[in-house]
Amino acid sequence: MKVGTVLALAVATAWAAGTSQASAQKATPEVRDAVYRGTFVCSKLPFVFTQLRTAMEANVTGNAVRYKQPVVIAQSGAVEGHEEGTGSVDGDKISLKGAWKKGDDGYEATYTGSFVRRSAKMTGTQNWKYQGKTYTRTCTGAIKRPLAAFLPKDKKN
Repeated sequence: MKVGTVLALAVATAWAAGTSQASAQKATPEVRDAVYRGTFVCSKLPFVFTQLRTAMEANVTGNAVRYKQPVVIAQSGAVEGHEEGTGSVDGDKISLKGAWKKGDDGYEATYTGSFVRRSAKMTGTQNWKYQGKTYTRTCTGAIKRPLAAFLPKDKKN
């Protein structure tokens, strides 16, 4: 009798573990779909008096990403426009490409990073053309989504 009980418990435990693992794998892409917000810090440019710290917002839907962040050049903190771009998610990796342009000035940016739970740490570069000269600066940052309990519920259910 004890052998039968132990065997039944082992089978039930194995089935439950397999079911929850499959559910967790299925839920991961759906949970990753969200608006992520965070902060990026970029190295100082010669024509800006301080290091740049700006907000970033990235909207992840499936494997596609759209992002936006303000561009601040003046020491006053005035927003000159917005860097906007797209990217992709491949497993735990995220990559973004974007740009900003105002007249003859502007830059192209690339960022890459990795997700850990509900956030992604990222690094990248911005290749600038400003007043006829070129500059490159590095950026680091992180974006984070709200807890799953605070994400919009799927209306299909």
